[in-house]
Amino acid sequence: LLTFETMRKVGTGLLTGVGIGGIIIGFAAQKSLGNLLAGFQIAFTQPIRIDDEVIIEGEFGRIEELTLTYVVVRIWDNRRMIVPINYFIEKPFQNWTRKTTEMLGTVYLYVDYSIPVAWLREELMKIVKDHPLWDKRVANLMVTDFKQEVMELRALVSAYSSGRAFDLRCEVREKLIARIQEVYPNSLPRKRVWVESGADRAKEDSSAGERD
Repeated sequence: LLTFETMRKVGTGLLTGVGIGGIIIGFAAQKSLGNLLAGFQIAFTQPIRIDDEVIIEGEFGRIEELTLTYVVVRIWDNRRMIVPINYFIEKPFQNWTRKTTEMLGTVYLYVDYSIPVAWLREELMKIVKDHPLWDKRVANLMVTDFKQEVMELRALVSAYSSGRAFDLRCEVREKLIARIQEVYPNSLPRKRVWVESGADRAKEDSSAGERD
């Protein structure tokens, strides 16, 4: 049959089609097998477990479902992110509860240079001292940066879980701002503008002339 030109073309087309189909099937099988092997690897090494709190692609969530081929992550606003299992083998991610659920919460404040930092540190301790969300491990306030018009303060507070740490951070931030407004309102961030009068300017020019 292959001596006929038409049959030769048909045979060549069939072989080409089978070859391309085999390549496609091979790639698909390879990817599926890779996902399956990744699932077994996750099961044995356990970099993630049910209820672990993770950061994936910039989203915070909790591992809700774990299978051999995909993982369901419940995002903080109750959306669900479906992630291929091999993602957790091939890409870096954050697991906040891998070893322990304890967390440090960070609160940044930007205040005027005139505020007494020691006083604000004492106020932080008053806020967390008997607070039910604080685990009594860490509570500190430090000056972490100087900027052109304000200084940056960082308060660190600890809690037993990320949820508690988030709530504690919000409350610390709110109460510290309230105390600053109440006791040192002029120490809130502000711009300083010096306006010279004509007389002041003339006096300054006169003094400069006398020096010359």
